Amino acid sequence: MPIINRIADFIPDMVAWRHDLHQYPEIGLEEVRTSAFVVEKLREFGVDEVVAGIAKTGVVGVIRGQGQGGRAIGLRADIDALPIQEETGLAYASRNPGRMHACGHDGHTTMLLGAARYLAETRNFDGTAYVIFQPAEENLGGAQHMVKEGLFERFPMEQVFAMHNWPSIPEGTFMWRNGPIMAAVANIEIRITGKGAHGAMPHQGTDPVVIAAHIVTALQSIVARNLEPVEAGVVTIGHIQGGDTWNVIPESVLLRGTARWFRDEVGDLLEARVKELVPGIAAAFGARAEVSFERAYPATVNDPAATGRAIAAATAVVGEAKVAELPKPTMGGEDFAFMLNAKPGSYIMLGGARGPNDPQVHHPRYDFNDTILPIGASYFATLVEQLLPRA
Repeated sequence: MPIINRIADFIPDMVAWRHDLHQYPEIGLEEVRTSAFVVEKLREFGVDEVVAGIAKTGVVGVIRGQGQGGRAIGLRADIDALPIQEETGLAYASRNPGRMHACGHDGHTTMLLGAARYLAETRNFDGTAYVIFQPAEENLGGAQHMVKEGLFERFPMEQVFAMHNWPSIPEGTFMWRNGPIMAAVANIEIRITGKGAHGAMPHQGTDPVVIAAHIVTALQSIVARNLEPVEAGVVTIGHIQGGDTWNVIPESVLLRGTARWFRDEVGDLLEARVKELVPGIAAAFGARAEVSFERAYPATVNDPAATGRAIAAATAVVGEAKVAELPKPTMGGEDFAFMLNAKPGSYIMLGGARGPNDPQVHHPRYDFNDTILPIGASYFATLVEQLLPRA
């Protein structure tokens, strides 16, 4: 079974929706226009119920099948953009300065809208499909907010499913993985306070820049020398801020970074070593350091039974040859983990690579591949029809 024929009829509309969403990107918990767009479309499609305002800008659509069955599943798409200045030069490029759909959430939203339109029109299933449009996936944990606000109590479902476009995977190929598929995430912030001085008289100060350099180097020893080699872990410093000019030693330096892991014990180790090393190094130089290790997202862990159902739906859409196991998990993070901690489900990847040199997600020249819109929509719709078959 290829792309669902009726969904193929929607392709021009889906491309138009995606380009509209792409032009007006909004970052987490500010997706007011995006949320209104989703609500308008769901009502236009005739879904049974549209509930807005969950986790501020989240939306849930309720679509009931033709039968009287009490079973239900959820389908989730993220709707937020990133604080990036777009550099694609496209006719439909972002009109909101400093905001960009650089991760393809405009495509995810569109695919779920396409599935919702089809399901509301055909209702060829027995039970209830909940379409979940989640805000604030990027760093703000919108999934956790929705769960805390009673998502699964208000909309009782057996399982929940999501997907992500992946521009390094061949176009139209699905990739799955049982167990952990994406890493747990922590945000690290370090403030080193020394003593400012003239750059020509360093002996009169306590240089936080030099201390920061030692700390950045030492942090790399955590994974290299404290973590068992067969385990996976990352400690990265991605931001250093300190000083204003050439010849002044600043009073303080700010470092920001990330840690990633899969097993809880590894996360505990990374946190303990960061908190031990940083103050100790600063103290050795006569300075002090404040350390924050804030755990943001848990690991995204797929339920094997649910993943089997995801594989079956993906195979029905693109064929067995285009459905493969992801060789290894990715160290990227995903707040869908909070939903999977509350309900069994599965998160899979849908390839969108046009060529070997495609910009990847979070790049200012990245653009979602519209060719896979009907594939993703057909996958979501097929999941519902396979998991909630009519008697």
